[in-house]
Amino acid sequence: MPQVSISGHTMADKKDGTGGRRRGPPGSQRVRPLYAAVDLGTNNCRLLVAEPRGQSFRVVDSYSQIARLGEGLHDSGRLSDAAVERAMSALHAIRNKLKHHGVGRVRCIATEACRKASNGADFIRRVQTETGLTFKVIGAKEEARLATIGCYDLIEADTKSVLVVDVGGGSTELSLVDARPIQSGGLAGILRDAPIIDWTSLKVGVVTLSEAFDLSDETAIWPAMLERARTEVRSWQGLPAVARRLADDGGYLIGTSGTVTCLAGVHLKLDRYRRDRVDGSWLTRADGAATMTLLRDLGVTGRAKLPTIGEERAPLMLAGCAIMEAVWEVFDAHKLRVADRGLREGVLLSMMHGSRPQRRRRPKKRRPAGGGGDVG
Repeated sequence: MPQVSISGHTMADKKDGTGGRRRGPPGSQRVRPLYAAVDLGTNNCRLLVAEPRGQSFRVVDSYSQIARLGEGLHDSGRLSDAAVERAMSALHAIRNKLKHHGVGRVRCIATEACRKASNGADFIRRVQTETGLTFKVIGAKEEARLATIGCYDLIEADTKSVLVVDVGGGSTELSLVDARPIQSGGLAGILRDAPIIDWTSLKVGVVTLSEAFDLSDETAIWPAMLERARTEVRSWQGLPAVARRLADDGGYLIGTSGTVTCLAGVHLKLDRYRRDRVDGSWLTRADGAATMTLLRDLGVTGRAKLPTIGEERAPLMLAGCAIMEAVWEVFDAHKLRVADRGLREGVLLSMMHGSRPQRRRRPKKRRPAGGGGDVG
């Protein structure tokens, strides 16, 4: 795991006498090590800080900022200067939170925008230089695996298979998951070998699909936007077999994305976003269709007034609805379970409970004063 260096010290190297298990701000009693996952996506930049609790974890702090890193990428093939500066602002805020909490182990991942951008590697190097955060650009398959791990405890005990739908900013991952190894092996089972039977990464996300159309007249462009999403979904060669398997198993969809949690918030008529109401809730096909129709009818101005969507998310919801509609058309007999969790949670569970490779023994060396520690 890459080190995260702040002012010459790694975050694990805190002079607090706890061996890297910082107690947190003055007055707190924390003795467990803290872990953090940073997810730099095409639209959002997110942080989750947590401490282990049994086979799960307790969230200590979280942060999310819509940085729109992938804005303009569809046309230019590059991360724009404005997008880079927005992302850097979010990452500096994250760096400060990590320093404040004295996090012992950090994993930073970047996804579709940095995979596609011609200057993605230059941006990652700048991030490391200015913030000390070392990002790994992960592939679409690893993205699907981590999202599946993050959602594992939303799989019902009597379910044979589920389809995990991860609608991102730059791409959408669909993963058919065999639930039985998870039920027999629990978290250890899915960490050992995420039982993904088949998967695909669609070349559409809420940012990339939005930028492919002129959104000034949503009613006019909706049919073409939906057809673009349908074409992507139906290009999955394994789709017929996946649809048969899910139908035979009586499975369901698990949706993990801002699009899906916003749909749930609107369907539940929440006057403010409440994770305890949204995470783990269910949407039938009819509920989802009615909510998406409502959001289209409201237009971007009306959506922006909804307390669980807001101004920043409102313009992207049309594309999110198109992607979800295209997926749900194929799996229209199946209900959807809403997950306010995904990549970050998958990263944290992997860090906390995954098997660690055995390190080769090396001759001991004397560390210079103020030397770093192992940051997972």
